[in-house]
Parts: sequence; C-alpha cells; structure tokens
Amino acid sequence: MTVARRRLIDVESTPYYHVINRCVRRAFLCGEDAVTGRSYEHRREWIATKIRQLSAIFCIDICAYAVMSNHYHLVLKIDVANQRALTTADVIERWTQLFHPPMLVAQFLKGEKLDKTLQLQLDGLVEEWRKRLADISWFMRCLNEGIARKANKEDECTGVFWEGRFKSQALLDEQALLTCMMYVDLNPIREGIADSIVTSDFTSIQARLKEQQHQKLITNAATATEQKYTPQRNTSVSLKPLLHFDGAMQSATQTGIPFHFADYLELVDWTGRTIRPDKHGAIADAVPSLLLQLGIAKDAWMHSATEFHKQYAHACGNWAAMCEFKARQGGRWCKGKQYSKDLYQ
Repeated sequence: MTVARRRLIDVESTPYYHVINRCVRRAFLCGEDAVTGRSYEHRREWIATKIRQLSAIFCIDICAYAVMSNHYHLVLKIDVANQRALTTADVIERWTQLFHPPMLVAQFLKGEKLDKTLQLQLDGLVEEWRKRLADISWFMRCLNEGIARKANKEDECTGVFWEGRFKSQALLDEQALLTCMMYVDLNPIREGIADSIVTSDFTSIQARLKEQQHQKLITNAATATEQKYTPQRNTSVSLKPLLHFDGAMQSATQTGIPFHFADYLELVDWTGRTIRPDKHGAIADAVPSLLLQLGIAKDAWMHSATEFHKQYAHACGNWAAMCEFKARQGGRWCKGKQYSKDLYQ
C-alpha cells in the first residue's frame, strides 16, 4: 500500500532524503537501446543539468546523484534556513522561473498599489509558493515533467515516460547519509559500466572531481575570482554547485555535508575498488578513517555499498531513530532492523 508523500518527507526528522525514479517498463530510455541500437545517452545529460538548474531555484541542495540508463538516484537536502530567509520578491522571482504568474502577481511586479483584499491574496499565494520551494514533491514534479516532455517530443509520441511516483528514503543521521551517498556515487561501478570513480559518468563524484580539477587549474593560473550564485529573472537558469562538504560533524553551525571531502573521497575510492565485479571479495586491511570516526562496521559497510536500497524502505539510520520516525508517520513496522544493527556496531 502506497503512503502519502507528505508523511514520508518530514523535515523535522531530517532534511536529507534519497529519491529514486525509473523509466516506464524499465526500458533503456536514457541510455543505449541494445535492441534498436539507438543511443539516448544525451538524455542523461538532460537530467544531470536539470537537477542543478532546479536546485538553483528551489531551497533544495544536491548532495549526490547518479543518472543511469533507465533510472536515477538523488540525495537531497532541504534548506529550511534559506527558505525562511526568502523575501516576497525572492519567492516570486524564483517561482516565476518555473510557472507563469497570475495577474495579481503581475500587478505587484509592475509596482501597482494593491488594496487590502488583493494584498491578503498575494500574501497567501507567496506563502504557498514558499512552502513549495522546499518541497521535494514539487522539485521532482518539475524535474520529471520537463524531461518527459522533451523525450516525448524527441520521439514524436505521447504517453507516460516515468514508471510512477518517485520513491523516497529518509536519511536520519550521518551514517545513513554517508552510506546512501556512497551507494549512489558507486552505481556505475557496482553495475560494471565503469571501473573507477573518474570514469563514472553522470555521477556527483565525477562532477566533484572535475570541479576540483578545474578549480586547481584556475588557482594555478592565478585567475580565480569569487563567484556567487544570483538568480536572474527571465534569463537562462544558472547551475547551482553541489552541496559542499564542510566537515562540521554534528555541529549546530553545519550548513553542508558533515564530512571532509578528502575523507569521503578516500572512502568512495576504497569501496569502489573493492566492489568492482572483477575484484570479488578483496577487502583491504586499512580501513578509511571516516568509517572509524562514525563507528561503522567494515563488513556491514561493504554489504550496504551494494544492497543499500534493498535493505531499507522509507527510512534509514540508527534503529531507535528509524522506529521514532515511523511512529511520527503513524506506522508500526520498519524494514531493516538487522541491517541497521549490523551497520551501527
């Protein structure tokens, strides 16, 4: 039985969520069709670009992503602080990049004076849009509808492109976030279509490595300049950077991913070399420091690196936190008790 999305996404429990969407009939609609020989690889670029564009509009950050041949994974963070800080003008500016504004908003933008009734209507509309700008369901709607329209136009057809509603998992703590991000970034290696993180196309880890390399080139050339993202009205949407690693683990001041990028890179490289299809069963003795810091068991970690999505249903984390999350949503049973206890030794 399906569960209402508003019950599965609860920002008071966690701002981090893993979402998955799959093409209809699991056909190769984003990759290369082995039957017809037709390539749809360019559609993976559509998705990778679109999620960065939408992140620039929504108060939702991208922690990790992987665009595969017939499905994609996202790890998202809802930025509540940014949402609350938006002014009325900010909300309207962002929302009208997605949808045409009603006449009432057009009047406001022209500077026309609104009477009390119209002002109340405008305030209510702006607050509704503010909520939507931090709503993963609206983010996914804008992403999926846009991609489906482009694909159907290219194929000169109509009909359903996506298999159904996106699936979501709440990531309740740092261990769950780390495990899920690793699972997402290692998708191409796990499926045997890439042999390293450098060649893992359309993944966030490859994008981060390219951005880091590009930044080094700029620094070495002594031409680096500080650039801040500022939305532009009625222009092409900027690509927002992926959420940064700030290393402030469990800190009240933490605004990014609560690990150091160097530690994450060490772990993803170590795990990727271990789970490669042509390298079965070889687990290096030297355990990356991030696993030791978080107290994650090595064997359980390797299992989660390949089976994470199957181990849990709507939430992942410490077993007590999973039960609490489920209770908040009105349920009584959680999937993944043994996996959670193994991971959190």
